[in-house]
Amino acid sequence: MNIMKCFSTFFLLILCFPISLFAQKEVKIWDKYEAEFKSSKSYENPIYQVNQFEVVFISPTGRERIVYGFWDGGNSWKVRFMPDELGGWSWATRCSDKENSGLNEKTGSFICVEHDSKLNIYQHGAITHPKGKYYLAYNDGTPFFWVACTAWNGALKSTDEEWETYLTHRRDHNYNLIQLVTTQWRGCDVSSDGLAASEGSGEITIHPEFFKRIDQKIDEVNSYGLVASPVILWALHVAQGRYLSPGYHLPIDEAVILAKYIVARYQGNHVIWTLGGDGKYYDDLEDRWKKIGQEVFNGIDHAPVTLHPHGSSYVGRIYEDELWYDLMGYQSSHNNGERVVNWINKGPMANDWDKLKPMPYINMEPNYEEIQFKIDAEDVRNASWWSIFATPIAGITYGANGIWPWLRDGEKILNHRDAPGTSTWRTSIDFPGSIQVGYLSEFIHNTDWWNYYPAPELLVSQPGDEVYNAFVPAVAKEDKSSIMVYIPKSCTIEIRNPLHLEYETTWFNPQTGKSEKADSITTGNKILINQSREGDWVLKFDAKK
Repeated sequence: MNIMKCFSTFFLLILCFPISLFAQKEVKIWDKYEAEFKSSKSYENPIYQVNQFEVVFISPTGRERIVYGFWDGGNSWKVRFMPDELGGWSWATRCSDKENSGLNEKTGSFICVEHDSKLNIYQHGAITHPKGKYYLAYNDGTPFFWVACTAWNGALKSTDEEWETYLTHRRDHNYNLIQLVTTQWRGCDVSSDGLAASEGSGEITIHPEFFKRIDQKIDEVNSYGLVASPVILWALHVAQGRYLSPGYHLPIDEAVILAKYIVARYQGNHVIWTLGGDGKYYDDLEDRWKKIGQEVFNGIDHAPVTLHPHGSSYVGRIYEDELWYDLMGYQSSHNNGERVVNWINKGPMANDWDKLKPMPYINMEPNYEEIQFKIDAEDVRNASWWSIFATPIAGITYGANGIWPWLRDGEKILNHRDAPGTSTWRTSIDFPGSIQVGYLSEFIHNTDWWNYYPAPELLVSQPGDEVYNAFVPAVAKEDKSSIMVYIPKSCTIEIRNPLHLEYETTWFNPQTGKSEKADSITTGNKILINQSREGDWVLKFDAKK
């Protein structure tokens, strides 16, 4: 009798609760959730005939997050999303074609559970820009120091074995972000499959098969614990091959359509968006890029967004008030001469950072190692250390002239100056500068770097005023309990010590990644440092307790 009562109770429970409760899909927090939809209609050009396909997600605590869905070929449509709360989520679609029963007013739900991966992106969450801060952070507030490698053509050209080798190397050498291009552009007209992202200009056609390769490559970036920074619209407005670059040749409406499509495909990944690549975003093109940014990102939930400007250009003052713009990216370009060195150390970033809205400042393209066979590891180190100390510390990007085009033996760089003898990508990842940016990353990660700010006033005199490439930048905590200076050449410097603190001093060798105790002479309110050895060094002062 008791057994019969138990069975009766069990069947009553099944009848009282929806079947979906027992069958809901489980999705790991900070991982990609994907749902597929079958359109009830066929369209000649779906990206125009369905001009809105959005999904509204409701979190367990009632937050609403709106993201784009996308066409994936034939009658297949998808949405990708990254849940950021544990518990039950629900969603509903809305489509501009109200009569499409396969896309409009569809609903669903899933359960978000803990992630079992120990990788930072799955334990700490997606990258954000905390309001009022000069750095990026994971969702839980843990600061994120951007250490990127430039592989513009990596997703477009690499084989599975090549991509695995590259990502393993970058991860093992303290990189945490990969910059890559997601469409055809002046440096690569088609993928290794012979496909382009889109064709046409006045009215474009998008090719989902092209993007399935990029899907795989970005998924693999995340699987190594790395963040991707996809360039959505390459935009260089001059030079050979510019008509291949969608950010240059597409009208605004078509640029927005393509950009929304790319955002929809990769919004479920760990990304930091680079809306435009190598572009001019000011003067006659300012309104164009502001409109593209507004139409693509305003009104949806999205990862941090930046622009990658052309060489030695800066857009801080004209973009700081754009709601969608989160990160002050700049490009110092590929030159070790006085103009570029002074632009890094004494230019608009160094002068503006404390006058504009707080944002991370990151040199997204300093000297490429081996470019024109005039940039070596010392130039890479100089540009990298100068850049991170010119503004509040936030990050740096490395590049090599054989990595970004994904050069193999016997290949030439498309639409760029021919450079016979340029090393392959496989050789270039082991260049001294490549490894030494990894040392920089390790050193910075062993400090509470987000608490340091530029402190040029601490130097009694600036060697860079006499010899441009001897510039010594200094950063310090606000209470001066810790100071770091980068000394690119042998010299004697004096550091002001207005609080008469006693410091322990340590030399860090950017060439070897090794540290050793340093000697200094304190006289009154000044500290004398004699750097008499060859090469560049970092000196760290920590107040004695």
